[in-house]
Amino acid sequence: MNSERTPACPAQRVSTVQPAVHNERSDVFADLSLEEFLQVRDYMSKIPGMSISTEPSSPPSADYLYMIDLSLPNKQDILHYLDTNGLKPAREATAVVFHGTKNNIKEYVVGPLPNPSYHRDVTFERYKKEIPLTARPIHFGEHVLVQKFLQDALKPVSTLLKDSFGVEASDYIVYYNSMPRGVKSGDRETWISLCRNVEGFFIHPVGFEMLFNHQSTNHSSWQVIKVLYNGQYFDSIMELKQQYEAGTVKKIIYKPQPNYASLKPRHKSTGFGPQQFYVQGKRYSVKNNHIVYLDWSFAFGLSPLRGMRVFDVGFRGERIIYELSVQEAMSVYGSVSPNLMLTKFLDGSWGIGRCAYELVKGVDCPYSATYIDTFHFMDTGVPRRLRNSICVFEHDMGQPLRRHFSQMVFNSYGGLANSALVFRTITAIGNYDYIWDFIFYQSGSVEAKVHATGYIASSYALKDNLTFGHQVAENVTGNIHTHFVNFKVDVDVLGVKNVFQTKDMEFVNVSLPWMPGRHAMVPTMVERQLQTERKAALRYDTKTPRYLHISSNQTNLWGQQRSYRLQVFSSTGDQLPESQPEERALSWARYKVAITQHKDSEQSCGSLYNQHDMWSPAVDFSTFIEDDESIEDQDLVAWVTTGFLHIPHAEDIPNTVTVGNGGGVLIRPHNYFDEDPSIHSADAVYIAPGSEDSCDNNRMACLAQEACSPVLEPFSYHGFSKVTKVTKGRS
Repeated sequence: MNSERTPACPAQRVSTVQPAVHNERSDVFADLSLEEFLQVRDYMSKIPGMSISTEPSSPPSADYLYMIDLSLPNKQDILHYLDTNGLKPAREATAVVFHGTKNNIKEYVVGPLPNPSYHRDVTFERYKKEIPLTARPIHFGEHVLVQKFLQDALKPVSTLLKDSFGVEASDYIVYYNSMPRGVKSGDRETWISLCRNVEGFFIHPVGFEMLFNHQSTNHSSWQVIKVLYNGQYFDSIMELKQQYEAGTVKKIIYKPQPNYASLKPRHKSTGFGPQQFYVQGKRYSVKNNHIVYLDWSFAFGLSPLRGMRVFDVGFRGERIIYELSVQEAMSVYGSVSPNLMLTKFLDGSWGIGRCAYELVKGVDCPYSATYIDTFHFMDTGVPRRLRNSICVFEHDMGQPLRRHFSQMVFNSYGGLANSALVFRTITAIGNYDYIWDFIFYQSGSVEAKVHATGYIASSYALKDNLTFGHQVAENVTGNIHTHFVNFKVDVDVLGVKNVFQTKDMEFVNVSLPWMPGRHAMVPTMVERQLQTERKAALRYDTKTPRYLHISSNQTNLWGQQRSYRLQVFSSTGDQLPESQPEERALSWARYKVAITQHKDSEQSCGSLYNQHDMWSPAVDFSTFIEDDESIEDQDLVAWVTTGFLHIPHAEDIPNTVTVGNGGGVLIRPHNYFDEDPSIHSADAVYIAPGSEDSCDNNRMACLAQEACSPVLEPFSYHGFSKVTKVTKGRS
């Protein structure tokens, strides 16, 4: 394949029967550009009467511009622009300001871009409440102060740290911390677990945890509240120091050991695994924020809070999906030690999309994929470029999409390789990495799925720890936890007037017409149409119909309602009991699928602030359902929750593999077409007796004649160029 006689594959050329036609109007969904970020930042910093800092090192007492993001226009305005040549909606941004001087958080809409001239406070409009400053995530400036506070607080026990853990108190303190930060609204108290400063520190806990109060914007008033050392609680650092020196404490003795968490290969590479390349060039085209692939087209973006999203998804010229987006990822942990005992991570507050770091060619995505840069302005002060943070590639899924070999009466073979387009990003959020895929199939189906990898969170082995997980290393317990992920699926089936239907089966005792007195249990189809949001909120703790449909009032050639089906793949654990006050912040996880009327005011199932005020969340998804509005002949949105229960085990060391650790939803046509649309694919293969070598209906017969050697760009990776120590732990 690499001989001089083999021609080079045109790897960078788009190969289509006709040139790809891109929709220039898709820019209405485009993420903010580098220039737009700077324009909004400069506008916010010059508002008369305000003194807004853009420096990430700003203390909590300052008014700090934390985030700038796209503010999407109303759906109706966008559809008017896309479908009826209406006016283009004004382009606007959302600016989030931590008002340390006023002890609250405000969201402002700024516009019009590219030359902003107005801003308005939309906080109450969006959340129906004011957002207290204690609901903010920790920003860079506060993280720096926390690090200094910890170093100062631990100085009195420097001997203990050295003797027990081989840790110097003057070094950078490596830890992971609990969320939420307290037990009630207004709290800002954090348990931290010290870890060794090595690769994979999440599975190197040392048996020292500390609770400190940092509620005040004046960091000089922060204080340690409680200390846990080797399973023993103390009311202060000084109490621990005194008892340790008096010999009344059961001590931990430090023993150096090899780093079992390192991902460095233990054997030298011996060759390459299979690689894919494009024999006749790429069959998809990327232009600005728009992608065309065979019969598919869609706009795309990457929200710094929510992650990847696509809009205006069309198949064969008809809009199928208005919006498909990641919404939230959540984990609830169990432990005998306080940090993980309280931990309920909501990754949206951390910023799912802003953690989409550079993808590694040939590992994270195929080497020959198309890589796309994104930008974000979230706790950075300037726009940050995330190089190669999205990849797009056509992929042979490894099994035929359909096939049949006929040997009875008529001899023939017909089949179609399952080539699909994959739109991917990978987010490294603290210890966990999530691989997010939207997959576009030639059958008219779209799949949204996620797989988890990275490091488990762990705790130092204490008495009764094994109730909450397995031992995975010396003195280390891998703690039980759940993974829940929510996708927003705004399906528009032939317009925005849709209904929600379910189909399932039940056995019916049927009399046999030809044998009086004889009966048989026969499976029959049961169909229902659900009229209201409460009825269509399908909980995980109840039996769910197996076929869920967003349907139109139009029929196909056979008189069947044209619809798209939601097929959920999930093995979630149990949701946090509703009796717990924190549950309201993650109430979306109650439901396998919940169908609501589309509202521009219900953009997301979560918020930036839910993590840090779980007891009075800015967004409580259950309220989307409580008004119990009609879902008949309405614009419908499906909120789909998937995930898996994770009981860590020895094979999670050094880190978790993706196999079996994920979930997703398949959005597939159901009576939408008159036949399988992939029958029109030019990739189809048909073989009849006597035509085995013919290329007419079997391009595979001529593949050897098309043999070529791929032209690959040199490997490059720039993922470390922007990394600072603030990325070391969840904060």
